Amino acid sequence: MSALEKLGLAALHRIDPETGHGLALKALKAGLGPKGGPVTSARLATRVAGLDLPNPVGLAAGFDKNAVALDALAQTGFGFVEVGAATPRPQEGNPRPRLWRLTQDRAAINRFGFNNEGMETIAGRLARRPAGIIGLNLGANKDSEDRAADFAAVLTRCAAHLDFATVNVSSPNTEKLRDLQGRAALSALLAGVMAANAALPRPLPVFLKIAPDLSEAEIEDVARVAEEARVSAIVATNTTLSRDGLTDSQRDNMGGLSGQPLFERSTRVLARLSSLTDLPLIGVGGVGSAEQAYAKIRAGASAVQLYTALVYGGVSLAGEIARGLNALLARDGFANVADAVGTGRSDWL
Repeated sequence: MSALEKLGLAALHRIDPETGHGLALKALKAGLGPKGGPVTSARLATRVAGLDLPNPVGLAAGFDKNAVALDALAQTGFGFVEVGAATPRPQEGNPRPRLWRLTQDRAAINRFGFNNEGMETIAGRLARRPAGIIGLNLGANKDSEDRAADFAAVLTRCAAHLDFATVNVSSPNTEKLRDLQGRAALSALLAGVMAANAALPRPLPVFLKIAPDLSEAEIEDVARVAEEARVSAIVATNTTLSRDGLTDSQRDNMGGLSGQPLFERSTRVLARLSSLTDLPLIGVGGVGSAEQAYAKIRAGASAVQLYTALVYGGVSLAGEIARGLNALLARDGFANVADAVGTGRSDWL
């Protein structure tokens, strides 16, 4: 991390988290972020769900909800970027405050509630996107009478400008959204999304993002339904409602918890999924170092994503993790990151 980035982070941590996040996006757009594009090497370059990634370290959805900083994010070192979540109609989300830093726990709690400017505005920005692998997290409006149809509508509107799309049924901040993870509801929802995808001139890889709070039986159901629906990958996981082991004074705020406390829980779900399906898995939750990215990969992830760690390590962390991962793969004799996938799964089961 550069001295300028350290100073910027210190300043942002002195103000309201949501305001600080908005300023961070403005700083990126102004050209104050890392330059040089994705970090890559023969070891890091990999093919996941039909996508050729320069490295397997991606930006998770939520950092750039409205696709306002795509040009800057494409230069930061990430191998791929996911924006959103986008809903058909703009929505304000839940009342503020709705984001808290848990500095002692290297974590965050949010209850945003899919606040975004809507698919029309976001599609317009995606139409001017830079080169690279860019995806969109699909959401549903809070007051929608047919949430399943909302996912398909956003996909249809934005697909021409995307490399992949993620069905997000796992945010804890939209009432009853997680109910869509049940076997029957999930099967029906995915059938609609996949039908919409098949009707596109250029169908996309469609990912499914799940919660870390599922039971063993629910994880098994997700694996079966995802295979039956022929999704391209499963993203494991979203934020958790658990507060186990937290020490920060902000721990009792309502919302989804992300960051370091989620690492073990999400990695165990990832490893279990890896034992149940051959679908590619994207490991998310608590990734803040090259060692943690490597652990996710060895637990079964073909790629990883991060977001909350950037609050504490800055946007340059993406490149640092990719370079560190390259060194770890070389240390252990892997010619390519794909060769390491799942080699440590048993450690998490």
